[in-house]
Amino acid sequence: MRLARLASGVQVIAVTHAPQVAARADRHYLISKDALAKGKRVATRVAELADEHRREEIARMLAGAEITAEARAAAERLIRAGELTMFVARRRRIC
Repeated sequence: MRLARLASGVQVIAVTHAPQVAARADRHYLISKDALAKGKRVATRVAELADEHRREEIARMLAGAEITAEARAAAERLIRAGELTMFVARRRRIC
């Protein structure tokens, strides 16, 4: 809730491996790295995830390599809880 309150007034960027934190974000970016030049260089890519891909990524964060229906359902619950948290934080700012 503290990050939500902070984000209602300023921009917050959080890099996390925690699905509980990622699910509370307004936007979700996937950061990936690829080895180049026989491992001597690394390319970092940043891609914004659309809603469906975001659910899948949070499910992957929860479950690991094999994403199950249970992980997808848990990801959906986390995202909905995050949306509610953001709604409450914004409402407090307005009132």
